[in-house]
Amino acid sequence: MSNRLAFEDSPYLQQHRDNPIDWYPWGDEAFEKALSEHKSIFISIGYSSCHWCHVMEHEVFENTKIAEFVNQHFVCIKVDREERPDIDKHFQELHNLLNRRSGGWPLSIFATPQNKPFYAATYIPPYNQNQMMGFSELTAIIAEKVAQNDEKLFQNANEIMSFMKPNNAPTQATQLNEKIILQFSKQAEHNFDSVNGGFSKSPKFPHASTLKTLLTLEALETNPLYHTIVTHTLNSMGRGGMYDLIDGGFCRYSTDESWLVPHFEKMSYDNALLCEIYARASLAYNEPLFAQCAQEIADFMINFMMENNLFYSASDADTEGHEGKYFIYTYNEILQALTLAHVEDITEALSVLGVTHEGNFEGYSIITLPSLERPIWFADFVTQCQKMRQTRVYPFIDRKINTAWNAMMIKSLFILGKSNPLYHQHALDSLNALLETMMIDNTLYHTTLIHKSPKIGAFLEDYAYLSNTLIEAYECTFDEIYLIRAQQLANKALELFYQEGAWYFSRGDFPTIAEMDDGSYPSAMAFMIDSLLSLGSLVDGKYRHFAFKSLEYVSLKLMKTPIYYPKLTEQCIRYLKGDRIIKASKALLSECEGFNYPFILLKSDESVEEYLICGENSCFANTSDVHELEGLLRNSL
Repeated sequence: MSNRLAFEDSPYLQQHRDNPIDWYPWGDEAFEKALSEHKSIFISIGYSSCHWCHVMEHEVFENTKIAEFVNQHFVCIKVDREERPDIDKHFQELHNLLNRRSGGWPLSIFATPQNKPFYAATYIPPYNQNQMMGFSELTAIIAEKVAQNDEKLFQNANEIMSFMKPNNAPTQATQLNEKIILQFSKQAEHNFDSVNGGFSKSPKFPHASTLKTLLTLEALETNPLYHTIVTHTLNSMGRGGMYDLIDGGFCRYSTDESWLVPHFEKMSYDNALLCEIYARASLAYNEPLFAQCAQEIADFMINFMMENNLFYSASDADTEGHEGKYFIYTYNEILQALTLAHVEDITEALSVLGVTHEGNFEGYSIITLPSLERPIWFADFVTQCQKMRQTRVYPFIDRKINTAWNAMMIKSLFILGKSNPLYHQHALDSLNALLETMMIDNTLYHTTLIHKSPKIGAFLEDYAYLSNTLIEAYECTFDEIYLIRAQQLANKALELFYQEGAWYFSRGDFPTIAEMDDGSYPSAMAFMIDSLLSLGSLVDGKYRHFAFKSLEYVSLKLMKTPIYYPKLTEQCIRYLKGDRIIKASKALLSECEGFNYPFILLKSDESVEEYLICGENSCFANTSDVHELEGLLRNSL
């Protein structure tokens, strides 16, 4: 018999509808029950494509003996962290406070009947094992202490609540200057893996925003270090393993240092950000192999993760209870695919693919190549591998529509569209669908399912990423409506989330401070500053003031360790260097492309008969020859 989650829209909550645990969604009903019956609250936060969330569900939440006890003594609440990132961020901060280390998913929280948390963990095994307390033993202790009104437990909960109040008090500021460039460069070089590309050791994440900032720095000054880090990393990541050479698209991260064995879930935000960096690198370096990779990512998202021009959130790592089952191949399956592809030298092909009888993942093989270069026979081989996958069960897809993540993907399509008009049209169609779906009566929403009305209001990240994408849409179309809507979103974000230089991610029930660092994806605050700087150059200089105050507010941390904040670092450098605005008619602007300076904006002005080059406060050069623009821009710096 299904529990209350059967009535929820969230695909993640729906996954738990048939658990024997008597789950409640987040809401008053659960809290009123806990209070009236004097029961402890258990809050479990996760997301649909989370491998360890599935493990804990199978081991703990599907255990009928554990469920019987928990249902008697606890009120259990399930939260989709993608649907309610404000709740997740609040309790991740709690985990950090109590355990002195970052959390993760699944996130497990225990609270008093008054919903005052006192215990936080991530994955908990069903029973005691390897010096880890089991869920069964832990819940028995907590249930007894709550029933006995244990004074120390309730006192601890009260103390924890006092520490959890958000503190956005002004911090000490320092001068923003170009020393940040050298500091960022040194820290990036220190973290760079010169053998495998990327940064640090396993588990290895792509760090797309770090690569983007290095690409920006290379456009400002010639430095072989920037070029080496960006190109070596993109080449290494794109040759297979974490990158799916068969269907396209990147998995979440690599479990090893060489990008070979991924955690097989695919997230829309990862693929959006990596599509963008490959597309930008292809334009910067005139490298068709990077363009090919960007197009394959876009095609994966369009073919597998899109409906009605809107993009789903994620696909799962597991298939039929086995991680990676959909993606991997036996030795004989690869042999068969090579044979059907009419590959002449199969022995050599196996060597190129890195395939052996033993395999490279639990006796199976993950397809890789030695470089981004594809052998002549590879396309036919991929076709045969795709046919094999068509007979398999595809991983579960979370069909939730997330405003921020859709905006990221749409922006990458606009950038890819600069070299291929097909993707430009996809970007326009998706942007218009997103606005129609998630902007209702001038109110922006965070998530929904296709064909359903959104219910959860937008957070800072939705305003930041969507306004940024609208500005990109304006830069690619010169349609003023996109600029107007970007300005409207920025104004609303300032009203809702800004306070004297500080930014909140959310206000209301769970006021949470906007993060500086680029975690799973770049900081929403940094993207909001990006939008404000653009609007300051294109619309009204007042937005530049808000951008400066925001940078100044975080300046001490930013100047000290910029590597933690790549997107903020890029925007700080942009503020210091200054935008250059090229004003002209739409017809003239359509001929502009390929400038070296990274902070250039195009502004449509039909009253201008030639190209006018401006800074933030004045215009200083003009020409009727598009070929003279690069030299004039260089002289203005």
